[in-house]
Amino acid sequence: MSEFINNVEHRQRLLKEIIKSLHDGTNLEDAKKEFKKHFNEVSTAEISMMEQALIKEGMTVAEVQNLCDVHAAVFEGSISDIHSTKDHTKVPGHPVQVFIEENERIEKLILEEIEPFLKETGKYPELMLRVGYDRLSEIHKHYARKEYLFFPNLEKKGIDAPPKVMWAVDDEIRSEIKTILNDLGQIDHDIDAIKKNITNNLKKIRDMIFKENSILIPLLIETLAFFDWVVVDSSSDEIGYFIEAPKQKWTDKKNPDPVQNIEPAKEKVTGEVSFDAGSLLPHVLNQMLNTLPFDMTFVDADGYVKYFTQGSERIFDRPITIIGRHVSMCHPPASVHIVEDIVESFRSGKKDNEDFWIRMKDLFVYIRYFAVRDKDGTYLGTLEVTQNIKPITELEGEKRLVSKA
Repeated sequence: MSEFINNVEHRQRLLKEIIKSLHDGTNLEDAKKEFKKHFNEVSTAEISMMEQALIKEGMTVAEVQNLCDVHAAVFEGSISDIHSTKDHTKVPGHPVQVFIEENERIEKLILEEIEPFLKETGKYPELMLRVGYDRLSEIHKHYARKEYLFFPNLEKKGIDAPPKVMWAVDDEIRSEIKTILNDLGQIDHDIDAIKKNITNNLKKIRDMIFKENSILIPLLIETLAFFDWVVVDSSSDEIGYFIEAPKQKWTDKKNPDPVQNIEPAKEKVTGEVSFDAGSLLPHVLNQMLNTLPFDMTFVDADGYVKYFTQGSERIFDRPITIIGRHVSMCHPPASVHIVEDIVESFRSGKKDNEDFWIRMKDLFVYIRYFAVRDKDGTYLGTLEVTQNIKPITELEGEKRLVSKA
């Protein structure tokens, strides 16, 4: 075992030396020769381990990101476990198959709807570039599924360097697409400069396709368990897909993969309150609700006050003695009929919400009532949310920087 460990350490040391030499200015072809001198092939796990080690040793994520494209160029054709994706691509609707098919669709869009018009001049080619890039902007859904569904599963296993590096490049690609679309929409624009930006942007996208297919996907297959894929699959529709949704879901009854009616097991922690997404300790939940910048009061299905927040931004007085009182006893006689009518409209299913807004001295108070129902539609009670929205209505312009104090 010690011989194997030493071999792994030796391979990691050589890989890091090659990548560091690129950072220090070594020619790409020289780096390739050095790589081939020591390696026949590398695994996606080794690449991941190497990138994580570089970051832990002080190289910034941005620096690793800058080298990310040349990493792919050095390792291209030498990644040993690319073949492991084949079985998954044969499973209709599996997140792996969907992701790879999307990459094929991205490549096809570039080839057919963008690149042909880079070689032509005139208003029509420029219009078609704009149309093509508008469709290409849907790539943010492809990246979002990767960032919010794939990466968390890797991070839970301690693999965080590749996600950080890829996410940074994704953001660069998104930003460039936004800039290109904006520039194409201007009356006066430098089309030659725009075409140069498009060419650079398309190269980054293609490099990312290679890294996703040959590095990320094998790493996911090696790392994710069956139920991890179930969670990814069940959450994908909410984020969306590039241009079109998969024709078949992995969980379809026609699909031979046995995942029908399987719910992923929720991680249970003793003493925590479980939710549809996650769980919290009671005291954390209590303080979290009290931190919200508005008041909340909950009245149960029978009309009794069960709960209210106790945050710093209070608008109406709510003494603890109202807990357990009927809602009809918590309002002045002149207005109690309004509250009763609202609750009855919720109970009957006639309404799901009701809003009011009033001026109180220097406050602009927004009062909202919501019917709370279970998944079957059964009425559980009424939630009242009260907020001073005056500071919100006075907002102007934009704020993109963090305040100094």
